[in-house]
Amino acid sequence: MRLLSLSAIALLLLSACSSPDHDVIMRGGTIYDGDGGQPFVADIAIDADTIAAIGDLSSLTAESDINASGLAVSPGFINMLSWAPGDLRRDGRSMSDIKQGVTFELFGEGWSEGPLNDRMKDEEYNPDNRPSWTTLREFLELLEEQGVSTNVASLVGATTVRIHEIGYEDRAPTTEELERMKGLVRQAMEDGAFGMGSSLIYAPAFYAETDELIELSKIVAEFDGIYTSHLRSEGNQFLEALDELITISREADVRANVYHLKAAGESNWYKMDQAIARIEEARAEGLSITADMYTYIAGATGLDAHMPPWVQEGGFGAWRERLMDPAIRARVLEEMRTPTNEWENLGLAAGPEGIMVVGFRQDSLRYLTGRRLADIAEERGTTPEDVAIDLVISDSTRVGTVYFLMTEDNVRKQIALPWMAFDSDAGSMAPEGENLNSNPHPRAYGNFARLLGKYVRDEKVISLEEAIRRLTSFPADNLNIVGRGRLQVGHFADIAVFDPDTIQDHATFEEPHQLATGMHHVFVNGGHVLKHGEHTGVMSGRAVFRGER
Repeated sequence: MRLLSLSAIALLLLSACSSPDHDVIMRGGTIYDGDGGQPFVADIAIDADTIAAIGDLSSLTAESDINASGLAVSPGFINMLSWAPGDLRRDGRSMSDIKQGVTFELFGEGWSEGPLNDRMKDEEYNPDNRPSWTTLREFLELLEEQGVSTNVASLVGATTVRIHEIGYEDRAPTTEELERMKGLVRQAMEDGAFGMGSSLIYAPAFYAETDELIELSKIVAEFDGIYTSHLRSEGNQFLEALDELITISREADVRANVYHLKAAGESNWYKMDQAIARIEEARAEGLSITADMYTYIAGATGLDAHMPPWVQEGGFGAWRERLMDPAIRARVLEEMRTPTNEWENLGLAAGPEGIMVVGFRQDSLRYLTGRRLADIAEERGTTPEDVAIDLVISDSTRVGTVYFLMTEDNVRKQIALPWMAFDSDAGSMAPEGENLNSNPHPRAYGNFARLLGKYVRDEKVISLEEAIRRLTSFPADNLNIVGRGRLQVGHFADIAVFDPDTIQDHATFEEPHQLATGMHHVFVNGGHVLKHGEHTGVMSGRAVFRGER
């Protein structure tokens, strides 16, 4: 029997007592690095908030070992349009997004949580929820401080800037007001906003002329930010509205993106081919024009998108008061029923059978949740347009509404475009508590899982590696996000681990409060937020700012 020397025994004891090589090692997963290339099997190590190594790490140890064999390992997904600020203030877990692998949420479609003034704090928020912050940066830092599971970032809202200086008036800014608006955009960009967002079908954003948007976008361009827009029309004036965005990009020399690209209304479906051609012509010209989308044939907004912008001037209170005037109501009813190119009438595009009401403030109206406007009208013995006006007055809100507007053929066509990213255009919530009082669009719970399940695995519209590229490195590069969007040594450890064979959305328009399945693990800045499909309570998300690591 051979005896070990004292020095060999000491070495063995030292080895047994030494610290692990890494905090976490995911072993044997199929790596999709985010660049769209062929996947490969390898291990990934995490130390603190950073990807420390990728390769054969079988000889190394970790404090936490994860068996990723048979699973896809990818960068965390980027949600190009999230409406989760309010949800995350109440519940930082971001359940519906985390369960789909989303690790980065971008806010700012027209409205952003800053810059605010005292008037806006008083008028735009409930008294018991009055903001303690003023700037956009302060709001994002507040989310991080209180605890949030996803990374959060924002564009500055063109609507917010307009309300700050002009309120809800239907007019152009004065020279002095425009200069102050430009100053607000500049301050937001200096504070780390990734660009500016607009939402031009809604009052008061609708009142902004193209020249105003060009002037504001010139400030964004100075910081190499992005201008991204809910177009002035996605229906009857879809192509003209797209031309406006291209003009803004050209005149302001700014990178531009189309929010949730769509051709809305059956009579406009054929325009998608022309819209794609126009975007690709602009890209060939040298303009940076991109788009994002959600993977459903219905959109969601409010009943305000079924009423003319002029009646909404002055804000909600003035709008509701006008609707109670019989003469004004009669005029609004007529315009709601009349085709026009002057404003975006989503109700006319969808038809009363294609309008579902899903969100009410008043308990007495919540029994209507999930009902179609046509059915309610028949039940009440009145017209769908009258029902829409009555609901806005009775609920004292714009009333959450789903509009069925698109076609599956166009959805598939858009998914195949190499310059298309993805968004939920929704909040991020858990299927519990007060969230159950209204029915959100199912995209809140299923948009990204639906892409990977229905359109990648089942219908093979694009490959898995291409889908992951468009969920990760493509939007990261487009937004100029530093250190994220790729599985790369030195990048932040934002990682999604899922089963491509089982990832699935379950939310429907009738029963939307259903979490997606198939996501096994999610890491955000190295924090193990989702473990074996269950939220761990870890709040490792951060406020992310343009140009900052």
